Amino acid sequence: MITMKSVPLSSLVRDFALTVLYSSTDYEKIRLTVEDVARPGLQIAGYFDHFEPMRLQVLGNVEASYIGRLGLEEKEKTFDRLFGYKFPALLVARGIAVDPVCMEMAMKHNVTVLSTDKPTSTIVSAIIAYLKAALAPQTSLHGVLVEVYGEGILLVGDSGIGKSETAVELLKRGHRLIADDAVDIHKASDTSVVGSAPDLIRNYVELRGIGIVNVANLFGMGAVKTENAIDLIVRIVPWEKGQTYDRLGVTEQYEEILGVRIPVNTIPVTPGRNLAVILEVAAMNNRQRKMGYNPALEFTERADRHAQIKKENMAK
Repeated sequence: MITMKSVPLSSLVRDFALTVLYSSTDYEKIRLTVEDVARPGLQIAGYFDHFEPMRLQVLGNVEASYIGRLGLEEKEKTFDRLFGYKFPALLVARGIAVDPVCMEMAMKHNVTVLSTDKPTSTIVSAIIAYLKAALAPQTSLHGVLVEVYGEGILLVGDSGIGKSETAVELLKRGHRLIADDAVDIHKASDTSVVGSAPDLIRNYVELRGIGIVNVANLFGMGAVKTENAIDLIVRIVPWEKGQTYDRLGVTEQYEEILGVRIPVNTIPVTPGRNLAVILEVAAMNNRQRKMGYNPALEFTERADRHAQIKKENMAK
């Protein structure tokens, strides 16, 4: 299930050390739900078409300079209309003194006013990055996420098929654990998703017959990682006689997570098969493919050339 988040305005104020010049009566209840912020230059000039009142509004030098040229009546009219849209808050950058008319209208419409000494472009880009990460779509999946040679591999399959045991074998071989059993996933960009462990089970692995193991304590802090991009999904399935499995890997399979396509390898397992070694090879092979080299295609082309040469020799 995909969940959408919101960010309390008070958290943003705390994390960016913003100064609250005026706190609205609903200050503690205000939540930001969009990742963009806006500079209301056009609105101050009187153009309100396509205005997005859900965004945090930021005033900088340009807006302050224009406001300084307005007469008292124009200021009152401009700010009265602007604050009438009840956006989450107004943030004044560069430590610019807030115009008294602006503050008066903010109080009239009960809109929070914030201040920061940081340059406008700096604070805007930082807040957008912060909101983008905090508001990214999220979901949770049952599986194990490990980092192998820098590649994030999400192991999925039926309970008891050996995902956690494989992860422990990978840890012994110097790789790292991100999450066992449950993986929280958020969308980092249009082309990538990032997985992490829920706080409660972070650094823990459950091994049937042994119990809960603290990986950080047992293998050292170098064996765990807080989060990692998911580069490959490995679906572990029981070997079934008569079932056809991909032997060449020419046709790539994908699965979508939060709208992002992730390559998928399906690996059938039988007793005695060394999954850890197979996953190491899968990680290296996936990295090669991302760099543009596909050994399956290369092999197929060589086989086709060999068959063509053999056919030509027989025709002579």
